[in-house]
Amino acid sequence: MIIPIYDLALLPNMHYVLKIKNINKEELHDRVENGEKIVALPMKNKKLPPLNAQDFYKIGALLHVDEIKNVSDGVSVSIVVVNFAQVSNLEYDGSHLTGEVKIIEDNIDIDSTEQNEMLNYIKNISNDLASRMTNVDEVLKMLNEFNDLNKLMGFVTQGMNISSTEKYKLMETISLKERTLIFIDYLLRFKEALQVQIELAEHFSEKANKNYREAALREQLRIIQEELNENQTSGDKKKKDYRTRVEESAMPDDIKSAVLEEVDKFESQQPSSADYNVIRNYLDFVLDLPWSADDEDENISITEARRVLNENHYGLNKVKERIIQHLAVMQLRKNKKGSILLLVGPPGTGKTSLGKSIAEALNREYVRISLGGVRDEAQIRGHRRTYVGALPGRILKAMKDAGTVNPVMVLDEVDKLMVAYSGDPASALLEVLDPEQNNTFTDNYLDLPYDLSNVFFVTTANSIENIPAPLLDRMEVIHISSYTATEKFHIAKEHLIRKSLDEHGLTKEDIQIEDETLKKIIAEYTMEAGVRGLKKQIDTLSRVTAEKVIENADERPFIIKPDDLADMLGSKISRHEIAQEQNPPGVVTGLAWTPVGGEILFIEATDIPGKGGITLTGKLGDVMQESAKIALSLLKSRLPVNAVSFKDKDIHIHVPSGAVPKDGPSAGIALFSSLASLVTGIPVNGKIAMTGEVSLRGVVMPIGGLKEKLIAAHRAGITKALIPVDNEIDLKEVPDEVKADLEITPVETIEDVLRETLNIRLPKIDAVSWANQDDKNKYFLPK
Repeated sequence: MIIPIYDLALLPNMHYVLKIKNINKEELHDRVENGEKIVALPMKNKKLPPLNAQDFYKIGALLHVDEIKNVSDGVSVSIVVVNFAQVSNLEYDGSHLTGEVKIIEDNIDIDSTEQNEMLNYIKNISNDLASRMTNVDEVLKMLNEFNDLNKLMGFVTQGMNISSTEKYKLMETISLKERTLIFIDYLLRFKEALQVQIELAEHFSEKANKNYREAALREQLRIIQEELNENQTSGDKKKKDYRTRVEESAMPDDIKSAVLEEVDKFESQQPSSADYNVIRNYLDFVLDLPWSADDEDENISITEARRVLNENHYGLNKVKERIIQHLAVMQLRKNKKGSILLLVGPPGTGKTSLGKSIAEALNREYVRISLGGVRDEAQIRGHRRTYVGALPGRILKAMKDAGTVNPVMVLDEVDKLMVAYSGDPASALLEVLDPEQNNTFTDNYLDLPYDLSNVFFVTTANSIENIPAPLLDRMEVIHISSYTATEKFHIAKEHLIRKSLDEHGLTKEDIQIEDETLKKIIAEYTMEAGVRGLKKQIDTLSRVTAEKVIENADERPFIIKPDDLADMLGSKISRHEIAQEQNPPGVVTGLAWTPVGGEILFIEATDIPGKGGITLTGKLGDVMQESAKIALSLLKSRLPVNAVSFKDKDIHIHVPSGAVPKDGPSAGIALFSSLASLVTGIPVNGKIAMTGEVSLRGVVMPIGGLKEKLIAAHRAGITKALIPVDNEIDLKEVPDEVKADLEITPVETIEDVLRETLNIRLPKIDAVSWANQDDKNKYFLPK
């Protein structure tokens, strides 16, 4: 039995309800019970009887009947598509069609994994299309329940505007893979066509709205003009509105009186007056400023603040504790007065984002002002209203934007303020950041005292050297050191990778970056104190992977290995010195601090025939040159003059990487050890590194940057480090894994240094005399 269908694609496993005319329930039931096959055969064109073979396509759908119901003029049949069928020898008896049927099996030529990927892809596009329509909740629910490609394609085609010929093409395609690709092509075409229709509709709607808005405004203008002409003495509603708004505002009484005087001036002005708009803009600004705090008592939750800081920032434990302590003090004081913090640290270490986290922890509004390059005092205090185009300063603008009297206000790059002929903005900040004065801060534009005492100020800077002393004195300084390699690894693992994948439309199923790969990027492809450069390198990996996902989606996930970095990121941009197994006499390993972390450096010394001079090379600063001269003088005072004739030799000291400027006193004991190794001919172990300033009397003095220096020593393969005794207290900041692998030896005098480096025991006297080799040997420690 052949059932004609038109403009319908019936695919295997589909459920559908067909209406068949000129037959009743009993007759159809008997034919099914007698084993007669039922095939739905697509018509080429919609046509009324009589029908013939030329009106039909050759491929139809073999049906299984589930339920038959009588309806007017025929029956309603619930069917399931069993398979495809090829129909021949069609006959029409005036009411029914019959023919010979050959079953055609559906060719399932893709595996379950590919089927699921295609299924999800079609669902995603279909959901996107459905989201642009209304009343489709039930459709979306049904759509997402399908787990069979044929069922899903048959369902979606019913809502697509495609021709009956295109629908038949799906039925005559026996390959499931080819059929699905054809359907996806139909679906994408339909999506593009729908998008064009939506854009056209929006364009016409926008044009209609514009015309309607113009008409409405013209009508309002007409009514206003009529009102002004009929009652010139009734006054302006806006003028009345200003007076009412001022009287109902929460301004202090003295401020309210001053503003009401401005309202009186405004009411006496004609709209054509030059001062009319000036006063109106002033009143608008004053009324938009927040004047009172919320009535609810603010509760600072230390637990919540700690949770927010830990969630948004890895490491920085010392900084976070300082912030928590500051919030605890605010909680105890109860008056919730504002505070002024200065976060100082290298770029990319999270200073600005810490300000945002503080606002989140306090549940306050967050506003940010960038002060980098500001050279005009009016940017802070505003312009006087006597000037044409006068504007308020950025501080009060930020208060207006915040809409509350107690926001967290971040003043970014406060160390980059500049002085120009138009004033010193740093001096203007003195009043803003002084808790004793900022409750009556006066902006030149407002010309009235405004209370900033409830604002929580967070300022940021890369260095405190460029901040004027009076301004620095008003802020509590919190130093943020550079991140260690371990901290960078965890920040990338927990924050940066996820953020980069979101920005590039990728998921964890698309890309996986191995831990060793991440460590190699940090060590060899970044050279910074923060993590901005690391984020850029991860973004590069995401972009390269995005291209691969588009071109070879079947190969996901793409695993980034350390060997892949050369092709994806190019050449290494950083190089770290590695400790030598054995140094020759005159060469020792020192430790240096840089803004982007620590490094080891080699101090090289040699002697040449001369007249007792000293040559220093390696782009050394004045302080480091003085340290070298102190080390030489100290060596001469500690060793017998007749042992080594300094008068007949010149000393040359060099620090490699000659293009890099070097300065500071912390290389003192390294310079001394280099000279001592040279004159005694005893080499210093290449695995020993040292840092410390040396005085002329032989005392080893404390230095800075110990954490970064020891991390660099650990990275370079150093096994023993000499540090000043006074720096032992700083060891608590050094990561545990560094302290576990390094033998850290505190030294107090140069005698301690010689004992640890050259195995020499030198008495603490001004000079010693070595009469013979036996006298010299008694100062060596037994091996």
